Amino acid sequence: MMRSVTRRFMTIATSVLLSVCTIAQPVDEPAKKPAKPYQVLTSGKQVTVKSIKNIKSIMVWTASGHRIVEQRNLNTSLYSFAITVNERIFYLMIQYEGLKPFTEKIGIR
Repeated sequence: MMRSVTRRFMTIATSVLLSVCTIAQPVDEPAKKPAKPYQVLTSGKQVTVKSIKNIKSIMVWTASGHRIVEQRNLNTSLYSFAITVNERIFYLMIQYEGLKPFTEKIGIR
């Protein structure tokens, strides 16, 4: 009887100890994207890109792959253009000096 009680106590103590001492792997938080240094404003078919840095180049293409804007060597923090095609979804790529390009899907009404 004494062995049974001792064995039961040891089993419970071991279970509690293992559950308390077991350390789970840390949860990886999703990598936070750096804040965009620009803002896209749309008004009808007019699109304006405002930036806190000078834009080196900008390219816009339709969802079907047709390039509608491609400007290089801009060196400006404000760029506007008009959409001349009848599509609603576009992709925007902005390149800054020394940084990876930023790409974004935009839509107009």
